[in-house]
Amino acid sequence: MSNKLELTWIGKETPIRIEPRILIENAALSNCTNDPDTENMLIHGDNLLALKALESKYAGQIKCIYIDPPYNTGAAFEYYDDNLEHSIWVNLMRARLIALQKLLAPEGTIWIQIDDEEQAYLKVLCDEIFGRNNFINMVSVNMKNIAGASGGGEDKRLKKNCEFVLIYAKDYESFSPFKNAYDYVEMYDYVVAYRENGKNWHYTSVLLSAGIKEYICSTVDGDGNEIKLFRRNGAIVKSIRQIMKEEGLSEKEVYYKYGNRIFEAKDAQSSIRTRVHDAKVENSISDDIISIEYVPKTGKNRGILYEQFYKGDSCRLFAWLGDISEMIDGVLYKRDRKGTYWDYTSNINNLTKEGGVVFPKGKKPEALVSRILDMTTNPNDLILDSFLGSGTTAAVAHKMGRRYIGIEMGDHAYTHCKLRLDKVIAGDDPGGITKAVNWLGGGGYRFYELAPSLINEDPFGEAIINPAYDADMLAAAMALHEGFTYQPDSTMFWKQSVGSENSYLFVTTRHLNSPFLDSIRDSMEEGEYLIIACRSFEAGLDRVYKNITIKKIPQMLLDRCEFGRTDYNLNIVHPPVYEDEEEETDE
Repeated sequence: MSNKLELTWIGKETPIRIEPRILIENAALSNCTNDPDTENMLIHGDNLLALKALESKYAGQIKCIYIDPPYNTGAAFEYYDDNLEHSIWVNLMRARLIALQKLLAPEGTIWIQIDDEEQAYLKVLCDEIFGRNNFINMVSVNMKNIAGASGGGEDKRLKKNCEFVLIYAKDYESFSPFKNAYDYVEMYDYVVAYRENGKNWHYTSVLLSAGIKEYICSTVDGDGNEIKLFRRNGAIVKSIRQIMKEEGLSEKEVYYKYGNRIFEAKDAQSSIRTRVHDAKVENSISDDIISIEYVPKTGKNRGILYEQFYKGDSCRLFAWLGDISEMIDGVLYKRDRKGTYWDYTSNINNLTKEGGVVFPKGKKPEALVSRILDMTTNPNDLILDSFLGSGTTAAVAHKMGRRYIGIEMGDHAYTHCKLRLDKVIAGDDPGGITKAVNWLGGGGYRFYELAPSLINEDPFGEAIINPAYDADMLAAAMALHEGFTYQPDSTMFWKQSVGSENSYLFVTTRHLNSPFLDSIRDSMEEGEYLIIACRSFEAGLDRVYKNITIKKIPQMLLDRCEFGRTDYNLNIVHPPVYEDEEEETDE
């Protein structure tokens, strides 16, 4: 009996044996005139089959996965049926999460947006698949302002306004801390709001001149490392109000002109400050302003020579406004580290216009996806969304210069995703993050369809190769099944697909006989190994050469996967929690 903590449900132990299918480019739907070398992919088809198709080439390559899967709310909508029995939902989600985990890079992260119907079950499921030790955060996303909500109070539940995003690393030790994990508010607006809330604002002093640095003495930190003390001859400190009066500036102008030199003097509790104070007393240092230089062992400045300023007899530490702010295009912003509550209510009003496609039952704001990609990726990193919906993730990735793979099963792969990406490429998509990233158009993508099932049944119930497969498709599909790379060699016909350590796969629809096999063997080099997959072969031929293995199609494949299965459908969405109140119905 296993002691492993895990989620169990009816059908969990029944394996889902997925057929690896090839992807076929639909050149008529691809849009790569401006970028013929593009690696961006838009795939139409069941996402579980598509993820399996991507595995051989993209395993361990995806830097960030964002998915917005069905919420299993038990409601039916225009584009989808979101009314799956609970255990079916969990089982089909599990299969997809396993496939996504294989594709994720060692340093990559996956972000899964969900509501409270399945959130708790999804968390336990992800702990099992990704490992509880790889859980990073759960973000609460406010998607709706419930003030004045309609409904007459007849429902017993509270109105929903939050969704949740579960974040997991492929390997917690390998992933880097999130970049640009900040919210920005214009500094002066922040100061005004701070005061209006009855709070005292303490960043009111300015170090106009740091003076001339003169070494006084040294002390040591707790590890015996040197801390140098300096007096600041001629240092000048003035209040913001003094500067306003002397220079005829408004308070806002002072903040923008002197932002990086504005500070508050704090009675910070630290061992360094205590040692500096003791050294100042022992050496009878009476200077009002002194500075120190040392190399911190911890914190954001660890390992580098760092300077700190102190004021007065009690050595109050200068806390710089610049440490919590940032100057962007001449405007000073208050910078707050993001927490696990994100508010996107301000983005909802214009959401229907984003992308130029109407998708009222599940579209997410571009600003939300942009924030995630900004925190986790760099230009040219590879992004994946296997529940693409209206195409938001692909559109955002395109505008941000990331490579992407988007998968969508329904017809809106054509009517929404493709249409939206075409607008992005044409520079005809003014909504979302277009203005923020100065997007003007360009780039491209390739459109792919999933190939049909490789094996069919004839009228007598015998397994046969699907007649829709031509010779090249068959060879590519067999390579995918066998773990080879389809890479035909024009000089040696049997070197059709390449494996590892001089191994090759050759697929043929002909009947294999001795003369044909001998001709292949005569052209092989020492140390080369070949697998031949064929429709049929002479009796005993499979035992002639030790370095040639002969297998019959389709018998070699039947035990590996379920051919012809198309009931993997989980590509369905959920009702929005951000509809206009006048359109809202009781849940």
